[in-house]
Amino acid sequence: MKKRLNRSNFSVRTKRAPGIWLTLICCLTSFQVTSVVAASLDDKLTLTEAIKRSLEQNPSLKVFALRDVALQGQLETAQLNPAYELDIETENFAGTKSLSGLDSAELTVSLSSTIEMGGKREARSGFYSNRRLVLTAQKQVESLELLGEVTRRYIDVLAAQERVVLALEATELAKSTFAVVQKRSKAGSTPEAEVKRAKAAQSQSELTLLSEQQQLAYLKVALAALWGDTRPHFSAVSGDLFRFGKDVDFDILYAKLEKNPAIQVFVAEERLKDAEVRLAKTESSSDFSWSVGVRQFQESNDTAITAGFSMPLFSSSRNKGAVSSALASRNEVFFQREMALLNMHTQLFRAFSNRQQAIISVNKLQNEIVPALEQALKETRQAYERGRYSYLDYVTARQELLSARRSLIEAASAALTYGANIEQLTAEPLPASQYSMQSASQPNFKD
Repeated sequence: MKKRLNRSNFSVRTKRAPGIWLTLICCLTSFQVTSVVAASLDDKLTLTEAIKRSLEQNPSLKVFALRDVALQGQLETAQLNPAYELDIETENFAGTKSLSGLDSAELTVSLSSTIEMGGKREARSGFYSNRRLVLTAQKQVESLELLGEVTRRYIDVLAAQERVVLALEATELAKSTFAVVQKRSKAGSTPEAEVKRAKAAQSQSELTLLSEQQQLAYLKVALAALWGDTRPHFSAVSGDLFRFGKDVDFDILYAKLEKNPAIQVFVAEERLKDAEVRLAKTESSSDFSWSVGVRQFQESNDTAITAGFSMPLFSSSRNKGAVSSALASRNEVFFQREMALLNMHTQLFRAFSNRQQAIISVNKLQNEIVPALEQALKETRQAYERGRYSYLDYVTARQELLSARRSLIEAASAALTYGANIEQLTAEPLPASQYSMQSASQPNFKD
């Protein structure tokens, strides 16, 4: 008699909406993350909701608001004109003989300040304004990394759910095997030792199920931690682990690397270094210090106006080292950007080729290997019940199918994970058309 085992509630076969994307918070660059999820059902979590919670509640993004407040304060300070100083000076008092007491004292009250030359205030303002642009780019990088991590952990949970389903089906199959062996033993066709082995195999499958359930619980906690929850408030995540779509040409993907916020950080860094160069050059212009005041002569009871100014000499020659250093630092950013692009090219090619290989493995397992092993298990069981095959043949066929099913889950998980890595590197989704493609669901065991 044929029996199809029911799939666990953990297994979700829903049609995913094409391209589920979220606009980043706080003026972040808009970009999207590949959707592997469908609409939320009951307390099942979708990737959209996971991303939203993480962007709103992850502590790593909250520090940027504090840093921006600090830079805003520094910018306001940099835009201030030089401060005024009030000077009070007394001379010729508390001396000896004719200078004793205050009769011969001279009291001077003056106001002084500095006249900045060479556009120093504008250069300072430009420097801190560009630092805020760098901070914005860094926040975009951090957000993109967070979205990538959310997606990867989400896929881990999705794969763990499938492993729990597999473990449940393996347990049911082990129970069914035990029943068959026990029946043959009662008929005198199988030794009692095989009954014990079948019972041990059933217990082992139950331990494996418990282990997979514990691993799923841990991965759910790890996912919830990204938005600050210490306990997950969802029973499962929704999505289809076995849908990938068509590949995109590698050259097209590589052309998108420069849109990655990690590269845009270098663009902002170049502007910041340009501002540092301008700021250093302004120091070559000497500032004038001036003062004006009133002096009171106690002896004659007369008053007089005082005035003065000063400026440092040879400021331009003394500042050449600072300008050279700023220029070298600015040119260094260019090479850092080129190095980053090379590293990202390597990472992109690795993710691209591994994703291709994983998809090939999934297709091979789904369309050829797993169906063949399912048929082999069916025929082996029938032959075993008739006494034509041994218990070892039956167990081997079962284990081969279980191993292939597990390899299918791992390959599908790898394909989605590498796809998420590609999207993080290119800062935009793979073509949404891939989600309209129909794919075969993971097959069930058949007794």
